[in-house]
Amino acid sequence: MGSISEGCLPGHSGVQETTIISFKVIYSWFEVLFFLQFGHEQLQKGRPIILGTFLCASQRPKKSPSFKIQEASSQNVDLPQRLPKNKKKPYPIPFEKIKQAARKDKKLAQMGIEKPLDPPKNGLLVPDLIPVAYEVVDAWKVLIKGLAQLLHIIPVYACSECSEVHVAQTGHHIQNCLGQTSASRRSFHSWVKGSINDVLVPIESYHLYDPFGRRIKHETRFEYDRIPAVVELCIQAGLDIPEYPSRRRTSPIRMIGKRVIDRGGYVEEPKPWRSANSYSLADLDTYGACGRFPPPTSSDVARIAQETMDAYEIVRMGVEKLMKKYTVKACGYCSEVHVGPWGHNAKLCGEFKHQWRDGKHGWQDATVDEVFPSNYVWHVQDPKGPPMRGALRRFYGKAPAVVEVCMQAGAQIPRKYVPMMRLDIVVPDSEEARLVA
Repeated sequence: MGSISEGCLPGHSGVQETTIISFKVIYSWFEVLFFLQFGHEQLQKGRPIILGTFLCASQRPKKSPSFKIQEASSQNVDLPQRLPKNKKKPYPIPFEKIKQAARKDKKLAQMGIEKPLDPPKNGLLVPDLIPVAYEVVDAWKVLIKGLAQLLHIIPVYACSECSEVHVAQTGHHIQNCLGQTSASRRSFHSWVKGSINDVLVPIESYHLYDPFGRRIKHETRFEYDRIPAVVELCIQAGLDIPEYPSRRRTSPIRMIGKRVIDRGGYVEEPKPWRSANSYSLADLDTYGACGRFPPPTSSDVARIAQETMDAYEIVRMGVEKLMKKYTVKACGYCSEVHVGPWGHNAKLCGEFKHQWRDGKHGWQDATVDEVFPSNYVWHVQDPKGPPMRGALRRFYGKAPAVVEVCMQAGAQIPRKYVPMMRLDIVVPDSEEARLVA
């Protein structure tokens, strides 16, 4: 464990014999501090330090196999809390890193050095992500079609006063409504028949022919189409749609600091954007999807549910992979999303203290949940059973609305959703709930 060597300690002639101990591995700081303090006191008194073999028996505790199993298969997972609307959203990237990057860019700009840019930050495509963009759009179409068919047989209810959604035969009785007239209803929800937009929340973005070109102004906002943000992200990642063209650069742009010094000139956007046969565009949008697709037969319900579940996972993983490279901005106050290096200048924000910003959005880097929201709903173990009650809400789990619809239709749920849905927990009766610690 240790080696002992003897020699004369310089600066102390009265010390005839000393011991220098070289440690191989020391895991306890207490042993090190004790040795240093003891040796220092003995040297000050002029006494020799005579030590024998020093054994270090402390080891790092090893996790037992049973501990790993308990760590991997937890029963409960708390979902992220809803952010208050009277505050700005937290930055997904630590603000210190943002300031460090800004200072570095400013220093290079003052020295007249161009900012080093890699694809796609320099306007060029990433070849490895082009197949991912096509895969995400194909899965996006399957997801919309599958949900539109399943909603003919799986009932969905939405609150007319707030954003609450419930997937069951009847609405729940949990008093958590935050609508304007919730006080008169004692926080009970006002349930109405839901649609596909309540399950798959539509997040739209402006389509830009050249993301590095002219920024959208408030006066010119009606000259641009608004399409699903997932589709716009795939278009900028290499997806070609004739109705929504995009500029493909062959030479990179050049920047000094925040100023673009060479973008290859401005190019007029081709018009008209619409072709005579734009039926393919309808498959990319959720509006009116339930009317376009008929209800499935009873023998095809389980298959469609599983295909829809798989498509949901493909879209989510694909969006996460694309957002690691391509820039997406989100407002720190509202749900507005913009796909591109800079946010637009349309004054459409009406959230917290928008008067101070003249209606302009507070742009920051977006997260996956802002581009492709999960929209968590209560998990119902028995859709045909009695309505859920607020007294037992701590025993209920939650899941994304798409996952809940697919599960009730017969799809196999991925393992990662089991802890948040609390499938391993038995919901007690109201009388038994009082006896639970």
